Amino acid sequence: MSNNCPDLVSMLRQLIASPSVSCTQPDWDQSNLGVIELLEGWLADLGFQTEVVPVPGHPGKANLIATLGSGPGGLVLAGHTDTVPFNAELWQSDPFKLTERDNRFYGLGTCDMKGFFPIAIEAAKQFLDKTLQQPLIILATADEESSMSGARALAEAGRPKARYAVIGEPTGMKPIYMHKGMMMESVRVEGKAGHSSDPSLGANALEAMHSVLSELIAFRGEMQKQYHNSDFVIAEPTLNLGCIHGGDNPNRICGSCELEYDLRPLPGMDLDNLREEVSRRMAPLADRFAVDIQTKALFPGIPAFANQRDSNLVRTAEKLTGYTAQSVAFGTEAPFMQALGMDTIVMGPGFIDQAHQPDEYLAFDQIKPTVAVLEKLIEQYCL
Repeated sequence: MSNNCPDLVSMLRQLIASPSVSCTQPDWDQSNLGVIELLEGWLADLGFQTEVVPVPGHPGKANLIATLGSGPGGLVLAGHTDTVPFNAELWQSDPFKLTERDNRFYGLGTCDMKGFFPIAIEAAKQFLDKTLQQPLIILATADEESSMSGARALAEAGRPKARYAVIGEPTGMKPIYMHKGMMMESVRVEGKAGHSSDPSLGANALEAMHSVLSELIAFRGEMQKQYHNSDFVIAEPTLNLGCIHGGDNPNRICGSCELEYDLRPLPGMDLDNLREEVSRRMAPLADRFAVDIQTKALFPGIPAFANQRDSNLVRTAEKLTGYTAQSVAFGTEAPFMQALGMDTIVMGPGFIDQAHQPDEYLAFDQIKPTVAVLEKLIEQYCL
């Protein structure tokens, strides 16, 4: 083993110190190449064949495919390199400086999910002098927290190819075999402004939006009657009315109004079909209020994910961790890995309630057990 690859804590420290925020707002959005270059250097030094793959249409963004061994099957250990935006003033320590206190590592991305990479590399180090019968692939992706452009590009390119995939999102090392999808959508109403003393002078977008809101709430109720999956804590699809903006003054007829909402579909609910249904329901409202109503996806959306409850990888993970496989409501890159033909689960150190908030941390006691489980998975699926 080369001495150029740092120890686990040093790797984590360097990854946290490399900013890689991804965001739909350009002022926040950053390149992830600093993180990719660190990982590529360490893994190449350990003997992995590495390939940095730019994400088409996204300058400064790239995925990393690092492969040890060869063969038609194998195991992918996957994670995303980006983090969410942050409020530095709410942190007790520098978000970009790994800080140790209370038997925890604090820093932006410690659990979601830069911390997974040093752990995966630490597990891989135990197999560098062994002949793998199937490849071990460490996969690092871009923009999971915003558009999932990295995972989408990989799925479209048909790579990497393997038989099994573990996505190391923070689940407390409980295997996740199913999660809801996620859609973020907007409805924009364009009316006609005018003096509020005479409603006939305009077409009030806010009044039309009142009916848009009612229609979406009715649609939510219909979905929740039609779709139900008791394997989820919240067994129905959800639709959250998130934010609304419209008008400019009390004495003006509102000329435009826009609503943004979040929809979390269950497995079996098609994203495009849901969008078409919303658009269909908006058309009569546009006619009724003499306005223009446009629906738009704020990002392409994440399909729901469902593996077989008794798949080989699910059963193996349950045996190794002692936890029964579960479902979650948040979205991951799992459907894109599954689209590549892999038996896929989500399972990693840390907990989702520590992510996306100030003083994000990874507890010390999560690290060694995760390394041990990953070593067992590599042994089973690659040796």
